[in-house]
Amino acid sequence: MALTLLHKLAIVLAAFLALLVVVIWFAFRERRVGKSIARDDVASQQASDARVLAVIFSAILGGMLLAVVTAWVIFF
Repeated sequence: MALTLLHKLAIVLAAFLALLVVVIWFAFRERRVGKSIARDDVASQQASDARVLAVIFSAILGGMLLAVVTAWVIFF
């Protein structure tokens, strides 16, 4: 059974929402954990910031890949 364009785009939308949910969940989780870090523990604060940035930038790459997949779904 071939998927219609609507089904394919629904899959892409679900993948986008999953990516968005993971990034938001991790950012809020890391913010909650970051509040418990002592003010004078600079290394832990920097590590927390680095984890958030790593997730955000990997989500950007995932979004770029999702854009390519969306173009492939629409045009092929």
